[in-house]
Amino acid sequence: MTPETRLPFVLGGPSAKRLADAFDIRTVGDLLGHYPRRYVERGTASDLDALVVDEQVTVQARVRSAQNRTYGSRGSSRRGRQPVRTEVVVTDGSGELLLTFFKQPWQVDKLKPGSLGLFAGKVGSFRGRRQLLHPEYVLLDATGADGGEYAAQLVRPIISVYPATARLASWRIAACCAAALDALGDVDDPVPDQLLARRDLVGLRAALEGVHRPEENVDHRRGRDRLRYDEALVTQVVLARRRHRLDGLRAVAREPVAGGLLDRFEQRLPFSLTAGQRRVGAEIAGDLVREHPMHRLLQGEVGSGKTVVALRAMLQVVDAGAQAALLAPTEVLAAQHHRTLTGLLGDLALGGMLGGADGATGVRLLTGSMSTSARRQALLDLASGVAGIAVGTHALLEERVGFAELGLVVVDEQHRFGVEQRAALAERGSDARPHVLVMTATPIPRTVAMTVFGDLDTSVLAEVPTGRLPVQTTVVPAERPGWLERGWQRVREEVASGRQAYVVCPRIGVDDEPEGMPEEPVEADPPARSPGHGVLATAAELTAGPLAGLRVEVLHGRLAPDVKDDVMDRFAAGSVDVVVATTVVEVGVDVPNATVMVVFDADRFGLSQLHQLRGRVGRGAEAGLCLLLTDAPDGTPARRRLDDVAATTDGFEVSRLDVALRREGDVLGAVQSGRRSSLRLLSVVEHEEVITQARADATELVSGDPDLVRQPALAAAVAALEDTTRADFIDKT
Repeated sequence: MTPETRLPFVLGGPSAKRLADAFDIRTVGDLLGHYPRRYVERGTASDLDALVVDEQVTVQARVRSAQNRTYGSRGSSRRGRQPVRTEVVVTDGSGELLLTFFKQPWQVDKLKPGSLGLFAGKVGSFRGRRQLLHPEYVLLDATGADGGEYAAQLVRPIISVYPATARLASWRIAACCAAALDALGDVDDPVPDQLLARRDLVGLRAALEGVHRPEENVDHRRGRDRLRYDEALVTQVVLARRRHRLDGLRAVAREPVAGGLLDRFEQRLPFSLTAGQRRVGAEIAGDLVREHPMHRLLQGEVGSGKTVVALRAMLQVVDAGAQAALLAPTEVLAAQHHRTLTGLLGDLALGGMLGGADGATGVRLLTGSMSTSARRQALLDLASGVAGIAVGTHALLEERVGFAELGLVVVDEQHRFGVEQRAALAERGSDARPHVLVMTATPIPRTVAMTVFGDLDTSVLAEVPTGRLPVQTTVVPAERPGWLERGWQRVREEVASGRQAYVVCPRIGVDDEPEGMPEEPVEADPPARSPGHGVLATAAELTAGPLAGLRVEVLHGRLAPDVKDDVMDRFAAGSVDVVVATTVVEVGVDVPNATVMVVFDADRFGLSQLHQLRGRVGRGAEAGLCLLLTDAPDGTPARRRLDDVAATTDGFEVSRLDVALRREGDVLGAVQSGRRSSLRLLSVVEHEEVITQARADATELVSGDPDLVRQPALAAAVAALEDTTRADFIDKT
């Protein structure tokens, strides 16, 4: 039998169906990859005070009392008897948990005081007490277990507690795993013996036994260490093979041209480049003169000047006779990039137009909602080479869009594009591949970058331009209405001083889905909570109330492109005081005169998203202020997250906190596909040493055997990963 064996052949149909329905577990490998959540030593009580309402749990506790109580009236029973509720109190020695059974009076004869058992169910609350309603259970006595077919698992010195459901208790899953292990036999180990010895790791079979059927605590620890390394190694081998493949592709070297557009642009810059911008620019310039394609990730702090760095790279390519394309995820961001590039270049961007400088190039915008005539002209300019720089949305990916010679692709906010979309532009044109620069406005922890972007060279911009002041961030709780009143006064004061403000809402209208909200899950809303503030209603309330008399406009994704452009143009020109918007202003929007941002329902946003939002203010000479409005009570996880954001201006620290709060599968894209993540034990935040070791080992393996001919078991594991959505997510070629 192999890990690919379907479960009905091992467990029988009913058990296999329950596992498939509950966890999408269909093969032996799937089942043995469903690792225990925790371990308890038999006889050791669980911490009942740590239980969370609505959580599915399995606890080990001792019965303190059991009694039957009648409820209702005699008429409520068909036999004229009052119905019975059985209440059983179990304890860990300090805390208590109530077990409740309706119309099962015999339970008091089974659950006698002093009995030790495992109890499984969903934690609820009854009159302020935590309870399990109709829990499943098995009793353990002093010498063994009264667990029937599960006794073999329950008499073990260490009991594995699995993620379970109401219909599939932990001990049932343990029995299934034991049956699978017994039937599995020897397995091919994907990790070469020399790596096992180098990293002091146990073999695969021993690791699976240790995780599922440990005899001592050291067994499951060593098993998890080994399986965690497996996840890291297979991922890093995928990335190492991609790096190896990229090194074999051909690109045209784009040499700098003395006196060209790049030199002329730098001579007229109204500010000095930071040391970081020059350092990163030199790294990119060095990549562009090589004859295999650059694949570099440019990440940095909010306001660190990534756009200027990207523009310098684009001008080097244009000077060398080729074209550059900047791909943005939204029309608002694409239009903002177009305004920024043309503003920075001035007459150097007016190639083929009246007033253009000698040798100027063209910068053309291409979006899906452009007029037919404007779109036709942009396509002609790209195909003829008149436009050296193209800025656009997904419209740039269409087959009808042709380039005279595409030399560089810049992908902004890359995580919003699919693999095929990115590849469609990178593969456009001749046999030579264009260079690729991937930008992200969200700082990424090193461990995440190594796991998700390990096939890219990485450049980091950590410093912001000289003179820029940090943004003050303040949490404004609903229980302090005076703070909000003062906040609106502050907005009016800033506007009276000639400055401007943003107000951000999670929705367009009350009945709409949130627009541009984070892909990662945030804390679930309480049942009675409102759907959140909408742009339209909020703008109306503000103009009739605290911001009456100010010039207020709305901005959201459903507006026509020309309307959005008009609002942003007037806001940038200073003829709009306050923009009430969705998260379309999250990245790329650059209005230096804006100094205040008010975020409604701030606890509904991810931490990194809040950091990006506040990065829209304080971009000029004046300090910025960001007010995070929330009705989350003090002390709740949602409120603590906001306090964390307010306590630091370090985007890398915010990102680390953000990723730590999210499931690893979300980081790797599994949630977007609705599939389970392939990472179950490896944390891309916590296990930097493991990832670093696996990256070095993978590079060594691939350099000597790119096709893994000498490592068939590892090759099979890599092939399995490459078939999953996670591989698609990390594939940027």
